[in-house]
Amino acid sequence: MFSDRISDYFEGVAAKYLSAVDADPERSNQHEIGGLPAAGFKRHLGTPSKDQEYRFKTKQIYITDESVAPETVDAEVTWYDCRRKQPHRSPEYRLYYPTNAVTELLAEGDFLLVAKLRDDSLLMVFTPAGSTIERQLRVLFALDNVDERFKAGSVETLRLFLPLRLMLEDLGIETGRPETGDRAWLERLVELFGGEKFPPTSVFSKFARESIEQKVDPLADPDQTILNWMDHEEKLFRIYERHLVQDRLREGFGENGADVDGFISFSLSVQNRRKSRVGHAFELYLSEMFTVHGLRFEQGGGKGFTTENNSKPDFIFPDFSSYHNSEFPAQQLHMLGAKTTCKDRWRQVLSEANKIPLKHLITLEAAISERQTSEMQSNRLQLVIPTAIHSTYTPHQKEWLLTIGNFIELMKSTQPE
Repeated sequence: MFSDRISDYFEGVAAKYLSAVDADPERSNQHEIGGLPAAGFKRHLGTPSKDQEYRFKTKQIYITDESVAPETVDAEVTWYDCRRKQPHRSPEYRLYYPTNAVTELLAEGDFLLVAKLRDDSLLMVFTPAGSTIERQLRVLFALDNVDERFKAGSVETLRLFLPLRLMLEDLGIETGRPETGDRAWLERLVELFGGEKFPPTSVFSKFARESIEQKVDPLADPDQTILNWMDHEEKLFRIYERHLVQDRLREGFGENGADVDGFISFSLSVQNRRKSRVGHAFELYLSEMFTVHGLRFEQGGGKGFTTENNSKPDFIFPDFSSYHNSEFPAQQLHMLGAKTTCKDRWRQVLSEANKIPLKHLITLEAAISERQTSEMQSNRLQLVIPTAIHSTYTPHQKEWLLTIGNFIELMKSTQPE
């Protein structure tokens, strides 16, 4: 269902930090970015002659760590020789971009990634220097020592596991593709769930956990088990989702199938369901894992399962009644927030259990920036990351991160008899 190869989606990438001339129209005659040929990118864009211009459909994105949603514009950029009217001079190729809601946000020093996709379009991602999205893109494409000159990245370096697929999908890159064996899974799913709507997440997750072919022992390797469960569920979900979406598209939207608002509403509902389901599934799998390991815990949400100000922590150890018992030893209380991706939402966890000074947060997000993890540490928030994702973090960060196995052992060592 999912390709592990970045090269299935991208032909090539290059990155740089924007100079004043790149970002500020007052410092340049036009919105132009130069230097791509030096990174070997000309072979992806072509070589227009003196009287030619090549135009590319482009998705432009400006995103920050604080963004609720990235600013996104579909635009057309022009690749041409800016010396075409000077035949005595050697060619100098530049990428011209028009003014729009994204380019108006650009500032000197911002990080820019330019990527050529397999469908012959371009992706241009802009983000402030030092942001988490910069760190993630640099890890994904093996981009080291970036400066104001374009440097080529690699599309052959890193396995495209679930957290990085989720990151790419936030940037508008659809990563799920049909493969051999999907039909057999779809037949099982339709037989089990009817083929007309999604079952509750708890039911779907239970089937995914029990039907996984790549078995991992949750007692011996809780970190890889969680990733395998999540990966398998994501595969099954996309197979079943494709079936349901195709049926809905065949029905059309409104009279003559021309209800644009209806189509947009449906598209948004698909995206929202994906995000909601993956978060809910993550909590269900963690709950299953903690149960397998014999931990005492409760999940927040219901009556009596809250802390101060009606906050609803994802997990409290050992339980909420102990949390509210003034005589219960505070050192035996723990809370765990669970977020598949953090972005700037990790701060929500800080106010969810005032009696617990050191809070834990588990996430599947790869390559969070050092700036953000330093801020987490200063706010006494401890990150828990599955072992396989540790490779996307710096050596200094790895010294501080906990694995799921580490967290489980910590809970076992502090739980009451």
